[in-house]
Amino acid sequence: MKLFGTDGVRGKAGKKITAMLTMRLAMAAGIYFRKQSKTNKILVGKDTRRSGYMIENALVSGLTAVGYNVIQIGPMPTPAVAFLTEDMRCDAGIMISASHNPYYDNGIKFFNNRGDKLQPQDEEAIERIYFNEEKLETNQKVERAIGSSKRIDDVIGRYIVHLKNSFPKDLTLHNLRIVIDTANGAAYKVAPTVFEELGAEVFVINNEPNGFNINYKCGAMYPEELAHNVKKYRADVGFALDGDADRLVVVDEKGEIVDGDHLLGALAIYLQKQNRLKNSAIVATVMSNQGLEEFLKSHNIQLVRSAVGDKYVLDEMKSRGLNFGGEQSGHIIFGDFSKTGDGIATALQVTALILRSKKAASQVLRPFKLYPSKMENISVQKKIPLQEIDGFDKLTQNLQKRSLRSLIRYSGTENKLRILLEGKDEKILESSMQEVVKFFQKELS
Repeated sequence: MKLFGTDGVRGKAGKKITAMLTMRLAMAAGIYFRKQSKTNKILVGKDTRRSGYMIENALVSGLTAVGYNVIQIGPMPTPAVAFLTEDMRCDAGIMISASHNPYYDNGIKFFNNRGDKLQPQDEEAIERIYFNEEKLETNQKVERAIGSSKRIDDVIGRYIVHLKNSFPKDLTLHNLRIVIDTANGAAYKVAPTVFEELGAEVFVINNEPNGFNINYKCGAMYPEELAHNVKKYRADVGFALDGDADRLVVVDEKGEIVDGDHLLGALAIYLQKQNRLKNSAIVATVMSNQGLEEFLKSHNIQLVRSAVGDKYVLDEMKSRGLNFGGEQSGHIIFGDFSKTGDGIATALQVTALILRSKKAASQVLRPFKLYPSKMENISVQKKIPLQEIDGFDKLTQNLQKRSLRSLIRYSGTENKLRILLEGKDEKILESSMQEVVKFFQKELS
């Protein structure tokens, strides 16, 4: 059994993510983090899912059993947990969330004492402890060594101040009308407060969480409602967050959704003009459009591609000394402010870009033309390594000859093959996709 996936431990609450699994995982993590403990404190935050109560209490039980003192901060965005873990000098931070997934899923994400997501070797070490009965037994504490827990409700102020400090002090949001969709999630208090305190006229939708409505037909996964409300309130811009607020989707004043690659390109140029873009490069994933790469190249900015996942984006940023990167899906990382994707911090930088440009959002957030692209998902019974499929190399070579960029990979969480094709000629793109789908349906049926 492998516990960790691409972003922590995630699954259906009560089935995969059970109280027993969570308590045992917490004990294993506590034993692991104790090796470099300085404060004997671990921070725990969560989003608004009902199952968060069960998981939070199980985490506290497991951590206190191995001697850790736990600070519970309640519903808070994932990037807030990353920031507060370092700011409050904790040995580690834990976020209870399944991000953009439905309410019945949940997950557990770990951060080290610097607020960074764990590396694969850290996760592997925690898994080894999880399956080591003797180690779990011998590390349980007794008498005065058993840990404690306390809930702190006012740390939200620290994160709000941190976010406001990321916004240029020479700008104000007065006279700016903004719609925010908090997805009935972790940012339902933080996001409106930040924008209101900076002076904006704010209209908030989907900010009444009940434990079951997180991400339900709202937020970053369903920005259509936001688009409707932007036009309804004649707003200057709209922002949709996901359940744990590490992702952002932007809607312009016309009610049109801004593509994630357009957002990356516009923000990269904005940072470049402000002399804030380190080493004239940004990081995006293999999913980003070729049009973004060509646009950045025309402005002497290099696009470095990483694997899919914001932690891989951040790893690449660190290794190359870069301070900006993100995913087409809306996970955008400003390394000067955040350790992970932060939807609210990104929204603030978008508003700064709009204000400095003195133009409408629709005029500045689509600075280049995207290549036409198509994506298909094929259900598979078994994930046969692609290089072992007879004819695969020839297929990809033919795509290259047609000037098509291709990305063919298995999903990390589902039994599906994901196919992405990009090219300038839509007719060639369409016929090539039909050919590729037919090939894999035959080979993987």
